[in-house]
Amino acid sequence: MEFGEGGLLQEPVSPGSQLVNSSVLSLAILAVLESEVPIDDSQTFLLLKNVFLQINPRFSSIMVQGVDEKNKQWKRVEVNLEDHVHVPIFPSGMSLESYDTYFDEYITKIASETFPQSRPLWELHLFKYPTSHAAGQIIFKIHHALGDGYSLMGALLSCLQNAQNPSLPLTFPSLKGAKNETNSRSRVFEFVPKIFSAVINDAWDLCWSILKGTWVEDDRTPIRSGVDGVEFRPLSVSTLMLPIEEIKLIKNKLGVTINDVISGTIFLGIRMYIQEMDNEKSSSQNCTALVLLNSRLAAGYKSVQEMLIETNKSWGNRIVFLPVTVPKSSEVTKPLDFVWEAHNIIKRQRNSSSWYLTTRLLDILKKFRGPECLAITAMSYMGKLRIAFEAEKGFIDTNVLQACLKDAFRVICEAANEFPIK
Repeated sequence: MEFGEGGLLQEPVSPGSQLVNSSVLSLAILAVLESEVPIDDSQTFLLLKNVFLQINPRFSSIMVQGVDEKNKQWKRVEVNLEDHVHVPIFPSGMSLESYDTYFDEYITKIASETFPQSRPLWELHLFKYPTSHAAGQIIFKIHHALGDGYSLMGALLSCLQNAQNPSLPLTFPSLKGAKNETNSRSRVFEFVPKIFSAVINDAWDLCWSILKGTWVEDDRTPIRSGVDGVEFRPLSVSTLMLPIEEIKLIKNKLGVTINDVISGTIFLGIRMYIQEMDNEKSSSQNCTALVLLNSRLAAGYKSVQEMLIETNKSWGNRIVFLPVTVPKSSEVTKPLDFVWEAHNIIKRQRNSSSWYLTTRLLDILKKFRGPECLAITAMSYMGKLRIAFEAEKGFIDTNVLQACLKDAFRVICEAANEFPIK
């Protein structure tokens, strides 16, 4: 990658990266790596210098104002690794439960802190104490402006080696779509009404997205305080584990996706939490989830080198913001209806072109209302689905919220047992 005068990268900061690193919105990714053995940090600085910083110039760059004063560019700087590596100190000889508490409090603390714009937007935190989950934990805090989940997972995997032959790159099974055997005449009759329906749906979705992003507010509920400056209030971070095999079983029985099952569980759990905390109006209150959707047409894993040399350069932020209405319990009464409703809403939004127009318009307006009181992220590995909650401390009771999510998953499992596997 070439550098211009003053160390500026020739590639400007993408609109998506500028959108998530502005005065009204700042998004960071917290990635926790759990170790089965105690952490040995003797090679930390060497690995960061020789491996991590070499992955992409953005890890050693800062975001600066461009020449036209409207757009920003990446500027390469010298990286002082000591500014980016943090090793917290706690009392020794404590119980696992005590270190669980210390870990939760520590990750809550760093989640609430913003990145200094004067140095590259990443940090490494080494929690060298045993918890009930691991012998030690490595926390990467990386700003979303550096890349989305697809890019950063590609960066992580690019640091790994093939277990059978370290000289070979990592490989994963490719995704192959099924062939369409429908004849051309029948496809025409199906295509025309779909186009007409898509135009209407796109227009409606675009108008609704603009209204939700500018003028129309949700009701004040137990998950939305509606107070000014909520983004500056203390946060609490907690996690919940669910068995991925049971989620797959529900998915196969209902003929939906894993994401549909997860979304339906979260929607039902949120409604159950609202009802638990405020039963009077809980069934009819308006709630909207802002879903971050990957807009790539990815066919599988790509190394960082492949992302950077492609014509369209798939490294970066290919995320779009979709406002999705959380189904009301006054309208959706059965547990599985929340899953099917999530399936229908997200499928329609994903197939709509309104997400692109909405994101472009929000980029122009730069008008976000700021973070809400609750953020939920889900990731699966080692046969478990871990759901992470970032909630406004003192306003949302995360213990009650987790209990509601568990109850929601339980009743969805019980309802799905009546269906045969498709």
